[in-house]
Amino acid sequence: MKALITGVNGFVGPYLKDYLLQNGHEVYGTDISSGKHVDLQVDLLDREGVLSLMGEVKPDLIFHLAAQSSVKLSWSKPELTSHVNVDGTRNLLDAVKEHVPQSKILLVSSADIYGPIDGVMKENSKLNPISPYGKSRVEQEKLALSYGLNLVVSRSFSHTGPGQSPVFVCSDFAKQIAEIENGGESLIMTGDLNVKRDFTDVRDIVRAYLMAVMDCKANSVFNICSGRVYLIKQVLDILIDLTDKDILIETDFSKIRENEIPVMEGDNSKFVKLTGWEPEIAFEDTLKDILDYWRKNQNFK
Repeated sequence: MKALITGVNGFVGPYLKDYLLQNGHEVYGTDISSGKHVDLQVDLLDREGVLSLMGEVKPDLIFHLAAQSSVKLSWSKPELTSHVNVDGTRNLLDAVKEHVPQSKILLVSSADIYGPIDGVMKENSKLNPISPYGKSRVEQEKLALSYGLNLVVSRSFSHTGPGQSPVFVCSDFAKQIAEIENGGESLIMTGDLNVKRDFTDVRDIVRAYLMAVMDCKANSVFNICSGRVYLIKQVLDILIDLTDKDILIETDFSKIRENEIPVMEGDNSKFVKLTGWEPEIAFEDTLKDILDYWRKNQNFK
């Protein structure tokens, strides 16, 4: 089948493209900028460009990853966040409706739409987003589901793996440890270590994305997550156990976000029951792979 990935230059895009190719699909990666995995360069806010793209490729499967996905940036640029996540999605879906209304679409949303709630986050939990980013995702979902297309929504929880930007916590800690091993100061700067997150390896996530678009019925919504929650302090402890260096820990208050959601724990039972998907990669192995990535790829000063 012919697959189209928007936002292929992001963290997940290259993993997804490789996985689809391995499974025999013809894959076209698109992004606003050029790059190794980009086959067609397009800005989703360029309505005519998106219409032209869809008419040219005519994909059977569409994985909509392109987004402004930084919660931090959304506070300083809320209008941009809404513009990219909502208006960009509208342009994409209008193009789908005109050229390939029969295509299967995966819309990647976020667990941030739930906001701070008591207990485990389920698909029927009340939506209470507290950031402009989370609010844009709620609006994006409502818009997408109104089109009546063959579209599935993934409410994706935290995912990580080798190659992720050090803007994200697992990669941040691993990069700092790799720098220490290379002779840097034996000090790790952290944000709030008492936050809890549900982490999944990106390689398990892309398996789930293909299952979601192939096996789930139209207009359905699923949590895609591991169902296991970790304190950020546990993440740091696991990584420190992987090095023989003595390391001090210090809080960097610039890394602590206001209005942080203290616990994000997902219930994946709906998706697991339908597809049989389960995470295959242990979180400890994921963290080791991230650390090994930075040991090999860090450009040390």
